[in-house]
Amino acid sequence: MKPPRRPSSRHEPDGPGVPTRRAALKLLDAVLRRGLALEQALDSAAQGLAPNDRGLAHAIAAEVLRRLPDLDALIDSATKQQLPDDAKARFALRIALVQALALGTPGHAAISTVLPLVDGGPRKLVHGVFGTLVRQGVTLPEPPTLPDAVALRWHAAWGDQMIEDAERAIAVPPPLDLTLRDAQVAPDLPGKSLLPGHLRLDEKGPVVMLEGFAEGDWWVQDLAASLPARLIGKDTGTALDLCAAPGGKTLQLAAAGWQVTAVDVSESRLARLHENLERTGLSAEVITADLLVWKPRAQADAVLLDAPCSATGIFRRHPDVLHRVRPSLIREMAELQGKLLFRAAEWVKPGGILVFSTCSLEPEEGEAQLAAFLKARSDYAIAPIRAEELPHGVMPRADGSLRLLPGTLADVGGLDGFFIARLTRNP
Repeated sequence: MKPPRRPSSRHEPDGPGVPTRRAALKLLDAVLRRGLALEQALDSAAQGLAPNDRGLAHAIAAEVLRRLPDLDALIDSATKQQLPDDAKARFALRIALVQALALGTPGHAAISTVLPLVDGGPRKLVHGVFGTLVRQGVTLPEPPTLPDAVALRWHAAWGDQMIEDAERAIAVPPPLDLTLRDAQVAPDLPGKSLLPGHLRLDEKGPVVMLEGFAEGDWWVQDLAASLPARLIGKDTGTALDLCAAPGGKTLQLAAAGWQVTAVDVSESRLARLHENLERTGLSAEVITADLLVWKPRAQADAVLLDAPCSATGIFRRHPDVLHRVRPSLIREMAELQGKLLFRAAEWVKPGGILVFSTCSLEPEEGEAQLAAFLKARSDYAIAPIRAEELPHGVMPRADGSLRLLPGTLADVGGLDGFFIARLTRNP
């Protein structure tokens, strides 16, 4: 395989397909070297790209992150000296290999579009390693391998089966779940309902083109993420949705009849909630504020705290968490969750409901938080979650809380990882 001729000038415009791979390289650098979230880095990395190219850059980077240990193992098998983890040549090879071995890109296109990324660097090395591996007929293992640090941490918490389930979960694109504004009005779309007011689609397409979107009949929300608000139930009382963005739980509470106040520190993330409130015709008071400073005007009948966390439970959709979440971040998030949970507890009326949830697979951000809270607050008790409130096949824990792991409902598309506890405040 003969490498393309090098550009005569470093300022020569990129050829077809190269800007997209350059954006993918920037995304990977942002996640792996700077510790940014993939979505957080997308606008800057893909600046100037057409929507389709932007989507492809994201898809390439995400697939690299799903298969990073296996890609690096292949690269290391074909080099005499191991490339540094942050070497541009390693990044370029990751991008070329994942296209050829996982995304169906022809080999010549996969390599020709990444060689310009290492101009002024080891182009011959990149071309040679790629060619060697292709000639050997290498493949990527199925399912993908979890990063060692993640596998060790999760194994200590949950055991062998969880690791196997997590590896299978990351290999399959997650389903698209819809939460219906009115459980009695389902769109005419192919799919299955796992709970009243829910639809899991059989096929994906542009969301805005699906039946019922423009009419506000539904919004996209993973089934696991919909459970905390479901467990509050229907009412006409007052409810606080804390850490509300992007707003799916606010919409659920409003649709269930609650008078909702939604609070989040991020004004930009609340923009989607404003858009969805307008689209669905639902209403809520939306406040941009720091919950460590803000206080409500009065106590509420129900408070939902979907607390900030490491987000390791959504690794299927956001594989960057497998690589950028460190124990230090988990500790930091756990400390913040504790502060927020104790503040939120003061805002519940006697006899009211407090639901605490995190989209994390770390016990420090779930079970440990609940135990510490109940030890300190004798005025609260668990209101046990019942099996009939959950999708068929999902069972609450013995103490009445709920832990969702990667193997939960795997036979019908799985669920994101979550911890949820429902509490009542003694009158």
